[in-house]
Amino acid sequence: MSYCRAIDSMPEERKALHKAYHDQLYGFPIHDDNELFCRLVLEINQAGLSWETILKKEATFRKAYDNFDLETVAAYTDADRERLMADPGIIRNRLKINAAIENAKTILRLQEEHGSFEKWLELHHPKTKAEWVKLFKKTFRFTGGEIVNEFLMSIGYLPGAHSADCAIYSNVLEHKPKWLNERVTGVGQV
Repeated sequence: MSYCRAIDSMPEERKALHKAYHDQLYGFPIHDDNELFCRLVLEINQAGLSWETILKKEATFRKAYDNFDLETVAAYTDADRERLMADPGIIRNRLKINAAIENAKTILRLQEEHGSFEKWLELHHPKTKAEWVKLFKKTFRFTGGEIVNEFLMSIGYLPGAHSADCAIYSNVLEHKPKWLNERVTGVGQV
């Protein structure tokens, strides 16, 4: 069952949380590098957990990681790592915390080389899922196949976020640059 259809069968208290993400964020392009970093960190933290857990903690993640400001996170010290390990509002996993900090540093380097994280993504597009996974594993920390797939689907670089019969499908297409639509859309999926 797709995420689009799964929401309909959720109890009301869960449905509102998922529907807001599905209808306003999932599959839509992100043009701000801090927000791209945010989505990558959230996807990394979802590994082994439910996406619902991450959605419930998004606000506390934003607070703990200084609203995902790349320069601030890249400059985190050992004291910041310990602060994050002690924060019950986030996922307290040392590997995931270290990955966030190191990935912020990596994105800053990509910005220096390519102008932005978004431009780096554009430069490498289109790729198959396997090619993206290989590139991400070479470039970033804690980025396995499912993390890379969900990150890229969630920002419109890989198909599958919405099925063609989803009410949000056409809205996502309208927000994506034409070049991205032409290279990403799969059969009946965006």
